[in-house]
Amino acid sequence: MKHDLSEMMCLDIYLSNLSPNEYKKIRHTNVPSSINIPPLKSWDIFSEHYGKRLLEIKKEHELNQIISLSKRFKWKNDFDKLLNENEYDAVIITDINQKIVWVNDGFSSMTGYSKTFATNKTPRFLQGEKTSNLVKKRIKQHIKLNKPFRETILNYKKDKTTYKCEVKIIPLYNNRTTHYIALEKEIV
Repeated sequence: MKHDLSEMMCLDIYLSNLSPNEYKKIRHTNVPSSINIPPLKSWDIFSEHYGKRLLEIKKEHELNQIISLSKRFKWKNDFDKLLNENEYDAVIITDINQKIVWVNDGFSSMTGYSKTFATNKTPRFLQGEKTSNLVKKRIKQHIKLNKPFRETILNYKKDKTTYKCEVKIIPLYNNRTTHYIALEKEIV
């Protein structure tokens, strides 16, 4: 029994869209030896799915780390909703004095600074000569109001290049605000 290329490409598409549990159920299925399997022609389809899945796994891991911190500090925020309803590249959690207690891998990718370097510093180390004093003042005022806000600021990467950063800062609270979470995204 010969199978043509279009059937094999359909199989590629089908397999790349299976959930991990669905794949486990069929992975031991024997493929008849009479099938001539052509070289993978749908790598772009597979790689797109694979990239999306890697991003999902990374976000799940970040969520688990944040939930672990949440349990420790007894925060009442809904992190699942917060992280799923907002676009972000970097996540920074600071204490009430704005000292960084945790950053995700996206922070290091976006800024060039390691997690270890950032920890116990304030996000001000990302600012420089061209960072607007007016924006810094607005951020300070928003934090005093203790309500979620969004702002755009010019920051500096480790290599001293500048980037525009959209920041959404949300107070983290139990009976009172104890920390802040910043969801950051580089914008063009």
